[in-house]
Amino acid sequence: MAVTKSGSRQRRRMVETDLGFTWGPWNSGLLAVGLLVLAAGYLALGRGSISLAPALLVLGYCVLIPASLLLRGRKSDSGE
Repeated sequence: MAVTKSGSRQRRRMVETDLGFTWGPWNSGLLAVGLLVLAAGYLALGRGSISLAPALLVLGYCVLIPASLLLRGRKSDSGE
């Protein structure tokens, strides 16, 4: 905090910057599906599946989880 000549403190105003990241229900649903696919993949891995388990794990880790983080919802206007 800066001190002025009169001795009173000025408060710095924190400015929130918009990084263009939006999180909506579509992202939450996609993340939930990704977590379910991962759980199914580990369950299949525990049962000894050598073809289904890797496919589910790759689908969850490489497709669904990143897609839930990267996809943006459509905005009708540029305001909040």
